[in-house]
Amino acid sequence: MPGSDARRADPLLDGLDATQREAVTVDAGPLAILAGAGSGKTRVLTRRIAWQASRARIDPDHVLTLTFTRKAAGELVARLGRLGVRRQVTAGTFHAIALAQLRRRCADHNRPMPGVLSRKARILAPMLPGRGAAATVAAAEVASEIEWAKARLLRPDAYEVAVARAGREPPKPAAEIASLYERYELERRHRGVVDFDDLIWWCADALESDGEFQATQRWRFRHLFVDEFQDVNPAQLRLLRAWLGDRPDLCAVGDADQAIYGFAGADPAYLTDFARHFGGATVVRLGSNYRSSPQVVAAATALLADGGGPRPRIGTSKPAGPTPTFVDYPDDEAEAIGVVRGLRREHGPNRPWSAMAVLYRTNAQSARFEEALGRDGIPFRVRGATRFLERPEVRAALERVARTDKVGPGRPFAAHLGDLTAEAAEASEEQREHVDALVRLGHEYLAADGGPGSVDGFRAYLDVALRGNDDDGTGRDAVELLTFHRAKGLEFDAVFVTGLERGLVPISHADTPAERGEERRLLYVALTRAERALHLSWARHRKLGARTVDRKPSPWLE
Repeated sequence: MPGSDARRADPLLDGLDATQREAVTVDAGPLAILAGAGSGKTRVLTRRIAWQASRARIDPDHVLTLTFTRKAAGELVARLGRLGVRRQVTAGTFHAIALAQLRRRCADHNRPMPGVLSRKARILAPMLPGRGAAATVAAAEVASEIEWAKARLLRPDAYEVAVARAGREPPKPAAEIASLYERYELERRHRGVVDFDDLIWWCADALESDGEFQATQRWRFRHLFVDEFQDVNPAQLRLLRAWLGDRPDLCAVGDADQAIYGFAGADPAYLTDFARHFGGATVVRLGSNYRSSPQVVAAATALLADGGGPRPRIGTSKPAGPTPTFVDYPDDEAEAIGVVRGLRREHGPNRPWSAMAVLYRTNAQSARFEEALGRDGIPFRVRGATRFLERPEVRAALERVARTDKVGPGRPFAAHLGDLTAEAAEASEEQREHVDALVRLGHEYLAADGGPGSVDGFRAYLDVALRGNDDDGTGRDAVELLTFHRAKGLEFDAVFVTGLERGLVPISHADTPAERGEERRLLYVALTRAERALHLSWARHRKLGARTVDRKPSPWLE
C-alpha cells in the first residue's frame, strides 16, 4: 500500500519496530501504550507527538504532556526539539501544571494566590511531642500519611476506615493520625496556605465548578499525553478527567510491572484496566527490551512469572552478556567488600565508574557501601537521597548522644551506644534501621580506637569513614548508590543488587498480597536497570546495631 510505504520512509519512524510504529501512528484515542522496561517508552512517546504533529493531527501549542518529574519533562521537550517540533509543547508534573493554572485563575479574578507550603512538618511538628530532629522525623511520618490520604481523595473523617480497608499500617494509631490530619487542615487554613496535594484538589474543583476556567483550559490543552501512567493516583485521575472532559484525545504510557508507588496512593489498575476507565480505548503493547542483555531479561521475566501469572514474552536484540552472578556472603561487611571488588573488576577504560550502580532496598543499607567505597578510594554519590549522616533520625540520635555527654562528661562511649539501642527498639522500622546502622558504626569506631572512645572522636571517625560522597549534581565520574525506588527510569552497564534477604526483599512489613506484589515489582525494576552485567548478593548475617542477626535469602531467588 502506498500509505504503508510512505510510513516506512518517514524519518520519524526510522529505527522503530512494528509495534513501536503502530504506537506512533495509530489514529486512535483514548490510547494506552503498555511499555515494558527498556522498550523505548520515551522514544515512542516523543515520536508519537512529533509524527502526529507532522500530519497536522495535533497542534503542538495545544499539547499537554504530564510527567512525574521536572527532569523527565525537560528531557521530553528537548527530544521533541531534536525531532523538529519547534513550537512549544507544554510539559510538566501534575502539580506544576495545576499551580500554573491556579495562579492564572487568581490573577484573572484579582485575588492573591495563597502561599504554597513546602513542608507539612512545619505545621505538624508543634502538634507532636519532643523537639529537634526527633520531632521532625515523627512529623515526616505523619505527613506521609496525610499525603497518602489526599492522593486517595480522603478527608480526615474517612481516613480511619480507609486505612483498615487497605490493610495499611500507619506509624501511629489510625484515630490519632486522623485527628492530626484534621488539626493540620485547620491550622493550614488558618495560615492561609495550601500544600502541594491541595493543588491537585483545588485545580480539579475549579475546573468542575467554574465553566469559564474549564473552557479556557480545555481550549488551551486539547491533546493530553501522560507518562508513567501506572503511577497515577485517584486525585490525579480526577484532575486528568477534569482537563479531558468527554474528549477522547488521551495517550497514556506506562508499565504495570513497574508499579511501585502503591504505598503513596498510586493505583496501577488505571493502566491495567484502561479500557474500562476510558471507553473505546485502544491498547498497544511494546514487547521488546532494547536495554538489557538476553541474560538480564531472562532473570527479570522469571521473577515476574514466579508471581503466579503467565511468563511474559519479552524479546531483546542486545548481544549476549555474562550470566548474572549470585553470591552469598558471610555477613554484610563482607558483602560491601565483595561489591567493591566487583566494581574494581568491572571498571576500565571503556567502563567508567558512572556506568555502574549499587542498589539496595532501604536507605539505611547505604552506610555500609559509603564506608567501603570511601575506604577503597572509589568515588561515589548517593543519588536522590540524603547522605547517611544527614538523615533526620541519625542527626537526632547524634544530638541525643551529644546532649547526654554534656550532662555527664566522661561517660563511657559504649554506654551511649547502649542507650541508642534501647531507644531504637521503640522506634518505627525505618528509624530503627538507621539508628542500628549508626550503632554498628559506633562499635566499629570503638574497635578501631582501641580505647574508651568519645563523642567527638566518633563524629570525626564518621566523617572519615563515610567520606567520598558526591551528590552535588556536577556529573563527576562516580559509582551511583541508590535505593530500588530511586533507580526507576535509570540504566547502567553493570548493576549490583544487594541485600536480597527475607525482611529486606520483600520488606518485612509487606504483609498483604498487594504489598508483596509491589515488592516483587520493585525487585523487577532493580534487575532491569542492568544493560549488560547483573550481580546479585545477600548476607547470611547482618549487623543491626549491636546485634548480629541470621538472614535467609529472598524467597524469590531460591
